[in-house]
Amino acid sequence: MPPSPEEDDLSAGLVAKESGGDNAAALSVSEISALLKRTVEDRFGFVRVRGELSGVKRAASGHLYLALKDEAARLDAVMWRGTVSRLAFQPEDGLEVIATGKLTTYPGRSNYQMVVERMEIAGEGALLALLAKTKARLEAEGLFATERKRALPFLPRVIGVVTSTTGAVIRDILHRLADRFPTHVLVWPVLVQGQGAAEQVAAAVRGFSALAPGGAVPRPDLVIVARGGGSIEDLWAFNEEVVVRAIAECSIPVISAVGHETDTTLADFAADRRAPTPTAAAEMAVPVREELLGQLAELGLRQRRAVVRPLQLGRERLEGRVQRLPAPQALLSPQMQRLDELAERLRRGLIDRTATARTALLQQAGRLSAPLLRARVERSRDRLAATRLAPTLVGTRIAAASERLDSLARIMASLNPYRVLERGYVQVLSADGRTLTSKAAAATESALTLRFHDGELGVVPAGSRPAAPRKAGSAAPPEQGKLL
Repeated sequence: MPPSPEEDDLSAGLVAKESGGDNAAALSVSEISALLKRTVEDRFGFVRVRGELSGVKRAASGHLYLALKDEAARLDAVMWRGTVSRLAFQPEDGLEVIATGKLTTYPGRSNYQMVVERMEIAGEGALLALLAKTKARLEAEGLFATERKRALPFLPRVIGVVTSTTGAVIRDILHRLADRFPTHVLVWPVLVQGQGAAEQVAAAVRGFSALAPGGAVPRPDLVIVARGGGSIEDLWAFNEEVVVRAIAECSIPVISAVGHETDTTLADFAADRRAPTPTAAAEMAVPVREELLGQLAELGLRQRRAVVRPLQLGRERLEGRVQRLPAPQALLSPQMQRLDELAERLRRGLIDRTATARTALLQQAGRLSAPLLRARVERSRDRLAATRLAPTLVGTRIAAASERLDSLARIMASLNPYRVLERGYVQVLSADGRTLTSKAAAATESALTLRFHDGELGVVPAGSRPAAPRKAGSAAPPEQGKLL
């Protein structure tokens, strides 16, 4: 059926006209957008959406913009700054989460989005996936490298402990330290789980590292980061990147004692040593005092043995050599026998020599008769009478001796100091009669004597007390003795 003229006019009209009884009034864009916004927020005022994070971006204002997606759809979302600060983990692309909030629209782009008020990781599997991803990233940076690990001090004087003061962990650590080796302990109380725990633990580790040596608060030689056992959610603060980086950057060796033996966190990989329990961390930190005392006693005993042992060995060697030595009588008997033989030979030699000398004397005595002696005297007298002294020989010797005497006299006269005084020179004498040859020697004397060729004159150097002149040829006056 063809349209009526009135309908044809309506469909082909250039100007919009409202017909009678029409209740569909024209709405503005803002009005329809507001209606849509109110409808969506009323219908979806509280929703929980599970999806994978995508396009996570944090604006300079602190707001977090992201998207939740699955295999078939995508939902934009926003988390305001105040809500972001309460997150217990760091959102990353690819992480599966459950977001709680409400749906709303954004009229500026004609789309809808979710305002997230709470965000949680969707199950333990997603949490482990996030853990593995964070571990791989930090390991690639070298935070878990073996060469970064430092040796623990053998006997720390101060130990810093980062843990909660309300749990049994700190009591176990203090009790174990007191049993093994009492040590000065500094406790930095922190939250070990829940909101803000990771930031407090990181701040405590950095606070210990920033302490200056010799300050009012003693700087620890070792830091223990400890917490009791729990689920992966309870221990998640020690998997946070801020804690891992604080432990890796700490300038003090760190022991990680988070959870029990089966619990492993990223803090364990970043620390210098991992302890299976907090009590084991205390055992790693200090040795057993009684064992050290026993070792010192053993070393002292070994030292004393080392000192005495050479003496004992020397005594044993000496005794062995003494036993191998021959008896003194056996050493001296050959020499004593030789001495007896020589004594006997000496006695016989003296007897033989005496007999020979007596025989020779008797033979010489026969030659000493009086006539022979008188004949020898007469012959000697005749030789003396025949000997005559030539005058020329005596005169020559006397002349040579006189000439030599005159030469010595001339030399003596030239060397006579008193002859020099006749030419105007003066001899300077000290108080005790010594001849002074220099100005320095004269300056040290309190009185001087000048000897001229015709006598002596006493003088006093400048600044000295005058002394009585000494007579020529007289000795220096004796020095007066001291009373004391």
